[in-house]
Amino acid sequence: MTTRATRGPRRRTVVALAVVLVVLVSFVVRLVDIQIVNASQHVGDAFSKGMRVTSKLEGARGTIVDTNGTPLATSLLRYHVVVNPKLAEKGMSLRDENGSLVKDENDKTVLVTWPEIAAQIAEVTGQDAAEVQAIADDAFAKDPADQFEYVKKFVSTAEFRKLADLQIPFISFEPIASRSYPNGAVAGNILGFVGSDGKPLEGVESLQNSCLAPTDGSIRYQKGADGVVIPGTAVEQPAKNGGTLALTIDADLQWYMQQLIAEETSRYQADWGGIIVMEVATGKIRALAETPTVDPNDPGASEPEDRGSRLLRFSFEPGSTFKPVTAATAIEQAGVTPESTVRVPDRMVFDNGAVVNDSENHATENLTLNGGLVTSSNVAMSQFGGMVDPQTRYEYLTKFGAGQPTGLDWSGEPKTTIAPADTWDNQTNYATTFGQAFTVTAVQVASAYQTFANHGLRMPASLVESCTKPDGTVVEPKLAAPEQVIKKETADEVSLMLENVFAQGTLADDIALPGYRMGGKTGTAQISDGKGGYKPNLYFTSLVGFAPAEDPKYVVLTVFDEPKKQRMSSANRSVFKKAMAQVLTHYRVMPSGSETPLLPVTG
Repeated sequence: MTTRATRGPRRRTVVALAVVLVVLVSFVVRLVDIQIVNASQHVGDAFSKGMRVTSKLEGARGTIVDTNGTPLATSLLRYHVVVNPKLAEKGMSLRDENGSLVKDENDKTVLVTWPEIAAQIAEVTGQDAAEVQAIADDAFAKDPADQFEYVKKFVSTAEFRKLADLQIPFISFEPIASRSYPNGAVAGNILGFVGSDGKPLEGVESLQNSCLAPTDGSIRYQKGADGVVIPGTAVEQPAKNGGTLALTIDADLQWYMQQLIAEETSRYQADWGGIIVMEVATGKIRALAETPTVDPNDPGASEPEDRGSRLLRFSFEPGSTFKPVTAATAIEQAGVTPESTVRVPDRMVFDNGAVVNDSENHATENLTLNGGLVTSSNVAMSQFGGMVDPQTRYEYLTKFGAGQPTGLDWSGEPKTTIAPADTWDNQTNYATTFGQAFTVTAVQVASAYQTFANHGLRMPASLVESCTKPDGTVVEPKLAAPEQVIKKETADEVSLMLENVFAQGTLADDIALPGYRMGGKTGTAQISDGKGGYKPNLYFTSLVGFAPAEDPKYVVLTVFDEPKKQRMSSANRSVFKKAMAQVLTHYRVMPSGSETPLLPVTG
């Protein structure tokens, strides 16, 4: 029987247990609140009070590929190896394959000294063991509190894994994204390169950085006094990789053209040379090769002036390659035809006092418009051009690119020049009919012939196909709308005359490709001396054409700056023929099924 005396202590015990239980429940509830329900808030509070460590998470820079998806620029993950000198001086405990501490016969933990560890590191990194050891020793001697020194920068992923397997507690790694160009110098002048800090410095690496640049993330966490990360405190903002940039360039064709232009530039002792291959139906540039060039993996090995693109940054007087523009203007505005004639001496003094000479002496003859192009007569083209007023001719020249941007938005692109028609003096009035007194770029010359070959419809020149964002969104560049620059009938007449230039002119034997009809024109332009005159006996030479002429697929342009061995445009014949042959073979273009219809040269 329970007495009143025994009930008192028991009641106190129950009350005490209840109080303890309430306290325990309160602790559990609070612990769940801190670690689960409001964990992020409490971590955030801790961070806001300075109890944090923040590390950057690097995203990978986007890949650049050619039109077929071949990688031209990729990102690799490299690592900086970091040692804590303070901890390195103490060495580390030896562990077996299972991670257990190794004991000696006295049951003491076996220690591995820093010199022994340095030798293991050096075996992986390829450094001298004494060099690795000195990194921490010297740092510790200068500052015993120092906790950060680089052992080696930019080690490969394979080296990183070997070092990580050593399980050295005072060695850490900084992931660093580095750039690799697997095809070396192929398209190097277009691709550009990045600096050691990963920032783009040239080419599409810089111009298309909005597509390629990653968005770095971060991870924040707390560490204890021993440097160990406190579980549950990590807050991560993931990094985002850059997009994939697709170029219009065909890497295989680009490689061939770079080899070819290097060989031919050396052969003719030119300062530099270049080749452009443009697709007629689209305006897309399939090759833009030049020499000297740059290997983006090692831009420092090239001279500063060779690290960009001269084809995109050099302007020049086009010379005879723009005579077809005069022909088109005369057809549309003066009502002439390919068979219309003018009387052509080798030197002509016009009524306004201007003097025009042909490049070679010849007897006076009646040349057709076609003949003016076939013989590349300045005197003939001046007369045909003079049938149209200067302002109208100015407008046609600008429609074909003179004084206009190329539309590629390339950094350093030159401002091409052409003076307003009302400022032309007597000589300029005629010089403009045969490609002098104004400037263009190589891309604009190629684009002009793309227009002729495409029935007068100019497609905007382009180097970029698209940017594919990390989420799969495809963004295409904003290009100018196609423009019908001249009538289809006019373009077809000019194209047939350009065929006759190849079929009946001095180029007929040198550049003929059996089975293919081709059309085109040479150009020999004087080079400015920067003082208002021209360099003596030095020229910028070019040859541009399209094939197969009855249904043009590709335009090829070749240029040389100051060729010394052959100073005129005849230096371009060999390189043009080889380049066009490769293009037709590469794209498996069928031969022509007919011969060029020959037009009269004289009347």
